[in-house]
Amino acid sequence: MSCVAVLAGCQGETGNAGSTGESREAKGTIRFGYVNWAEGIAMTHLLQAVIEDKLGYEVETTQADVGPVFQGVAQGSFDAFVDTWLPVTHASYIEQLGDKFDVYEDPVYENARIGLVVPAYVNINSIEELNDHREKFQNRIVGIDAGAGIMQKTEAAIAEYGLAFELIKSSGPAMTASLADAIANEEWIVVTGWTPHWKFARWDLKFLEDPKGIYGADEHIYVTARKGLEEDAPDVVKLLKNFKLNDEQLGTLEDYINEGLDPVEAGRKWMNENPDVVEGWLQ
Repeated sequence: MSCVAVLAGCQGETGNAGSTGESREAKGTIRFGYVNWAEGIAMTHLLQAVIEDKLGYEVETTQADVGPVFQGVAQGSFDAFVDTWLPVTHASYIEQLGDKFDVYEDPVYENARIGLVVPAYVNINSIEELNDHREKFQNRIVGIDAGAGIMQKTEAAIAEYGLAFELIKSSGPAMTASLADAIANEEWIVVTGWTPHWKFARWDLKFLEDPKGIYGADEHIYVTARKGLEEDAPDVVKLLKNFKLNDEQLGTLEDYINEGLDPVEAGRKWMNENPDVVEGWLQ
């Protein structure tokens, strides 16, 4: 269960069981891989707080690109990844590696969505209209990390719609920074976007219509876990199978992080404010 050091772009963080002040010996270590996406950061570190404080394990979290995270779960380097989007975004990883890990049946978040997003003041409504205004968009779509499923779908959209646009590879935070700069200057911008994400609460945004259905319909977010985790840590698996957040709950958690709280402390704050919800996950 140790993290493989050769995973590209890994950034590890270790928590301490009983960090609320209790002194106890940890039952073991649970290792999460996560990607630098707002909802994944929020959910992973909320679970870290719950597992440390309520179940008595140490938790290690490692940030990496999505491909290495799925590989890590398949290889047993990571115990779980809680930001698996299906049936579209991460379908290729399930096809390649799905027999090497478990995808828990009940989603942690329902009715997620991916697509191309613009500020509401941009007066087009469909991907089919992008080419007519490509100069206003500087002939570019601002994306996130190269291995993300939404980037693969956007490459397909560029081909299917014949878009004269370049897909810019960056990261989730870099994408939202570009969006913020453009909105501050009332400039036109198109980005790879998804819900749940705090940017929809901060700015007036809209998805462009996708008449060819490249990005699919609504998606759900699931937990992916390594084989054998249920035998090694049944209480953790019970939590992961019961774990579920709605829009308001996830939005509040993301807001705490955006306000400057460390993600684990944001998770701990949310956990302490919602004891009945957390207790229900543990039953």
